[in-house]
Amino acid sequence: MLAPWDAPAPEAGPASRPNAAGLCRAELGSLLTDLGEPGWRGKQVFSGLLRQRWTRWEQFTHLSKALRTRLEAEVDLAWPSIVQSQPSADGSTKHVFELLDGRQIEGVHMPYEDRVTLCLSSQVGCAMGCTFCATGQMGIIRNLTAAEIVGQVVAMLNHQGHAEGRPINLVFMGMGEPLHNFDNLMAAFETLTDPEGLAIPPRRITVSTSGLVSGIDRLGACTRRPRLALSLNGTTDAHRSAIMPVNRVWNLEALAAALGRFPLQSGERITLEYVLLKGVTDGLEDGRRLVAFARRFPAKVNLIPFNPHEGSGFEPPEEARISALCRLLSEADIPVSVRRSRGQDVAGACGQLVRQPRRGS
Repeated sequence: MLAPWDAPAPEAGPASRPNAAGLCRAELGSLLTDLGEPGWRGKQVFSGLLRQRWTRWEQFTHLSKALRTRLEAEVDLAWPSIVQSQPSADGSTKHVFELLDGRQIEGVHMPYEDRVTLCLSSQVGCAMGCTFCATGQMGIIRNLTAAEIVGQVVAMLNHQGHAEGRPINLVFMGMGEPLHNFDNLMAAFETLTDPEGLAIPPRRITVSTSGLVSGIDRLGACTRRPRLALSLNGTTDAHRSAIMPVNRVWNLEALAAALGRFPLQSGERITLEYVLLKGVTDGLEDGRRLVAFARRFPAKVNLIPFNPHEGSGFEPPEEARISALCRLLSEADIPVSVRRSRGQDVAGACGQLVRQPRRGS
């Protein structure tokens, strides 16, 4: 019997005409050539879309009025639209995006003193079925397109009034399993890192996987790629398989082998994300097994106290247990930090993102 992630996720329905917002620089050059314009016009349009973050053809005043009129008539410029924003007391904001087909996804804008971090979704729903994650209870609905992934970045930066030159970090830790949407993910990565656009350095982009080994191997084969994080959350196969069904296919040994062969740059480490569930994953024996796992390849550990959501059946750990696990990892020379997920009061924290299907959809 095939697992839900063995089959490709459904894709968005075909568009009636091209959408410039979803095209890379080369594709925009081809599109403009097809319209009888020189190919370098594509670079101008790309820069307007990503560097200036324009959202309407009338803003492209460096193009002739005749070309703007033709683009308006023949080419869409459609980013996801923000339909709801919920500011948190900690300064972060959860945004709800509506897609062209009426589906909704969520993302989170998290400002820090020296940077801004955007948490992005890669799918509508998720096939992985992790029991502690609200998104996992939705099931998989469809992949996001490259335009819908990039559009979350453009929409959040425009909405929040992003200052020119302020560093941007992107984390694919929202709705969906990014490596289950590999092709659209990497197409978006190329657009987001393009020096003529947002020019986000690859080292500032992190993709978090639940343990899709086939996707880890594909990512490792890419010449240019984002950083890798693993949502580990269990140190025995029994525990991990109970809360993360993917472990029943690729167990901890298979995961360690995949991470051990993943090609790392000098100084690069794989991030191990470890959600602390009271009485399930927060014991000292869990910590000792976590140390043993992390020593098998260059790694750093993020301990993430569980963020409660309705119907999960789990509770966050006690502070004393978090401190004890931090000490245990530090004494073993494993770099460790506690990630206090932001946006908990607006259900925007790690594992809390979920959208209910609209009536009739």
